[in-house]
Amino acid sequence: MKVVHTSEIVKNIREMCIEANHYLSPDMKETFENAMKEEKSPLGKMILEQLDSNLEIAKTDMIPICQDTGMAVVFAEVGQEVRIEGGWIEDAINEGVRQGYTEGFLRKSVVRCPIERENTKDNTPAVIHYKLVPGENIKLTLAPKGFGSENMSRVFMLKPADGVEGIKNAILTAVKDAGPNACPPMVVGVGIGGTFEKCALMAKEALTRPVNERSSVLYIRKMEEELLQEINNSGIGPGGLGGTVTAFAVNIETYPTHIAGLPVAVNICCHVNRHVVREI
Repeated sequence: MKVVHTSEIVKNIREMCIEANHYLSPDMKETFENAMKEEKSPLGKMILEQLDSNLEIAKTDMIPICQDTGMAVVFAEVGQEVRIEGGWIEDAINEGVRQGYTEGFLRKSVVRCPIERENTKDNTPAVIHYKLVPGENIKLTLAPKGFGSENMSRVFMLKPADGVEGIKNAILTAVKDAGPNACPPMVVGVGIGGTFEKCALMAKEALTRPVNERSSVLYIRKMEEELLQEINNSGIGPGGLGGTVTAFAVNIETYPTHIAGLPVAVNICCHVNRHVVREI
């Protein structure tokens, strides 16, 4: 049985917080460069070039990509053959976030109570989702989520009779309602099926799938491609000021659901779609 000390988890989460907030992931970088070539609107192209300059400055001068360095969302896939020593894994993850945001001079945006609104001053606690998986490794995915785009999230509890067209309409409605508020070009994460909370979790996790990877399920892949085309035909464009690149990708995840329901969740992320993946 593999043994992982919590100090390794702290170290990796700390580094991931800093990395995600300063550097674009490889899949996003490739997609961003393609978008600058494909954008048809002169204004849209200029905005993309300005955003690209911002990304270069952030990388070179170690300045956060965005002033909203987000609430840390962590997906922890823990192998059932792993034994964790040195303390509680949740404490280790939160300590890594605390170190990353404090030592990385990242904005602290988390309040302890949603009613009283007192800042925790170290961006903890993180939102952590655990999954027990086969094997002897721990896979950590960290996605700092800014709330300009997070506030544009939607859950639709559709009727089964609404079918595919109802699903598409719900997703397009969410994107059009978001407009410029989600800092487009955006990545659209979608969860279909399960229950109220399951579809929302799938939509969130869908954002961490590389944007250059389509679904392995043929009819879902087709839906992703059709929706991306419709969204880019909406004219919202970069910065919401018009253009042909409104979204980089539509990532859809599905799960079995009840005969009486058709839950659909849409979680939108801005043009940087920050995420880092590591395996211990």
